[in-house]
Amino acid sequence: MIRTLLRLLRTLCRRASYLQSPFFLGVRLYWGLAVAQSGWGKLHHLDKITDFFTTLNIPFPAANAHFVSSLEFVGGILLIMGLGSRLTGLLLTGNMLVAYWTADREALLSVFSDPGKFYVADPYTFLFASALI
Repeated sequence: MIRTLLRLLRTLCRRASYLQSPFFLGVRLYWGLAVAQSGWGKLHHLDKITDFFTTLNIPFPAANAHFVSSLEFVGGILLIMGLGSRLTGLLLTGNMLVAYWTADREALLSVFSDPGKFYVADPYTFLFASALI
């Protein structure tokens, strides 16, 4: 009985592992497009992004606006193409953590005390997808 269950479990795990690649492909395509669109929008409104970064007291707001916009645009395209996905995911995860820290620090610090506030914050979905990749 136990051997049969173990054999069944092994078979199930082996078949489920075939679904791993299509899942990550879907995540890369969907979130890569979303991140690229976000970066594209920021690249076309650098003055507004620079002003927003200034209100958040981010040092060198113009340089950081260019960097973040370019990172999101190029990183999104790289995710779509599947090139350097781990490095791109790491950089975008860092980007989203900084976004949490500067723009929504209260939500970041409430991750354990009030997780709902953390989950509904704007950077959450991008952070989750970037960390997943």
